[in-house]
Amino acid sequence: MKQKITIKTIAKELGVSTSTVSKALKDSHEISTETKKKIQAYADFYNYKPNNLALQLRNQKTKVIGVILPKIVHHFFSTVIMGIEEGANEKGYNIMVCFSNESYKKEVETLKVLSNGSVDGLIVSIANETLKNKDFKHFTDLVAEEIPLVLFDRVVDEILCDKVVVDDVGAGYKATRHLLENGRKKIALITTPNHVSVGALRRQGYEKALIESYIKTDEKLIVEIDENQDIKKQIEKVFEEAIDGVFAVNEIYAANSMRIAKEKGLSIPEEISIIGFTDGLISEYSSPSITTIAQHGFTMGKQAVEVLIERIEKDAEIYSPKKIVISSDLKLRESTKPSS
Repeated sequence: MKQKITIKTIAKELGVSTSTVSKALKDSHEISTETKKKIQAYADFYNYKPNNLALQLRNQKTKVIGVILPKIVHHFFSTVIMGIEEGANEKGYNIMVCFSNESYKKEVETLKVLSNGSVDGLIVSIANETLKNKDFKHFTDLVAEEIPLVLFDRVVDEILCDKVVVDDVGAGYKATRHLLENGRKKIALITTPNHVSVGALRRQGYEKALIESYIKTDEKLIVEIDENQDIKKQIEKVFEEAIDGVFAVNEIYAANSMRIAKEKGLSIPEEISIIGFTDGLISEYSSPSITTIAQHGFTMGKQAVEVLIERIEKDAEIYSPKKIVISSDLKLRESTKPSS
């Protein structure tokens, strides 16, 4: 008895896309005669019968886009949602927002639910635990099934899909360079664990700026934050060193750094300068207000949804993933100024 096969089986066995198989079986003029004969012969041999219900579900658009975010507490992710929603609405789509809460298991489950026909495509920022585990099979399976996927902010090379990112290396460089130009010499870096791509890239920018100023990277001045532990206590350790500057890779870390500096009686920005990341309300309304790197989350969200909808609506035979890099800006406020 011959095995029961699907379009996906045929595509895998013959080394072509599922779209090519589908068009060949419909005798499309877009597919070469040789390829059509090969695919049709394989289908006939295994007595392939199309699943009409599955085809109907596949071809029926929901006009809904799924969005999976690691968490909602960051101002950055809330601005990304605003950009995605505006871009989606302009094209007649709605969005469904879910959260992985940085959990690999939750991310896998949510991706499975949304990809069963509930949405036309997905926009995702990868969970911290997934990055740590380096297990991306749930994403590579999606790509293999030709479900439109855009990753943003936290991305990895192993997943061949469209991506929208900030120039994190450039942003880390700008922030550190500004502190150096202000006369700071012992600059602490408050960052994420190295498996989180954005933190690792911002660290590269930090180290590049130090090298250019002939300053050796001092590991004692670098704190990788474990968010399952007390953030403030972890940052306090670096204040045991005689630091005169802080570059924090998000505004939560920057706000904690400012609080610790005040508790230690350090004058900001006269004795210590602080730069954060993400231009949120915390940065704007802190006292003193915090100089920050503006990520342009709204622009990132809008770019991500535009790329996704293009992928949904354009049945491209040759898939060529895009990578869009958005530059960041330094927003100067009261927490930095040249040292006297």
